[in-house]
Amino acid sequence: MASELLVCHLGRVEYREATALQERLREQVRAGELPELMLLLEHPPVYTVTRRTEASDLPFPDSFYAERGIDVVRTPRGGQLTYHGPGQLVGYPIMRVSSVPEYILTMQKALVAALRDAGVEAGTKLGHKHVGVWVGDKKIASVGVHISQGVSSHGFAVNVGNDLDPFNWVVACGLPEVTMTSVAAEGVSESLACFRKRAAWRFAEAFGRRQRIVSAARLGIEQPVPA
Repeated sequence: MASELLVCHLGRVEYREATALQERLREQVRAGELPELMLLLEHPPVYTVTRRTEASDLPFPDSFYAERGIDVVRTPRGGQLTYHGPGQLVGYPIMRVSSVPEYILTMQKALVAALRDAGVEAGTKLGHKHVGVWVGDKKIASVGVHISQGVSSHGFAVNVGNDLDPFNWVVACGLPEVTMTSVAAEGVSESLACFRKRAAWRFAEAFGRRQRIVSAARLGIEQPVPA
């Protein structure tokens, strides 16, 4: 019988809070106190900056972003600068990982399948600069992970119905020429709740896990602060 993957829907959570929550849960998974799990949520508007982000990737002064209600937060995950906002599905799998390339490829495969289920034909590209999921030459999903002591955090973000303009105000994903798209921009009417179900099911399937939806309380999360 396939092992379980606990899946928890958290709603909208501030980025820093979600990062701290992942660290706590990762320690519990590593210690065997919790099985592998995945958090599914949204973030309020935020740019996440990695160690590979160049100063030129944020070309406007901080006040420009602040006036538009967008936070800027440094993150330990891999990859490049990206944007999160309402209407985007963010997934944070906390799993044991033996091969990072295989883990990322399997995650991408799951997202491609979920998008196909929703009516969007997507695929992947070769090369580390093109990690994520693409619709032709447009990027629809970003992937960036952090592995510590063999257990993952961070994960993926799929543009479902979010505003795409904030991607145009930065160099997203380290690719100045990249154009972002979304499920909605591809002409597909799909709610975030519906796509969340597709993504969770396809993710568990791709990793050979049996999905079990659990409450925040099951993971010891008293009440995420609404963002």
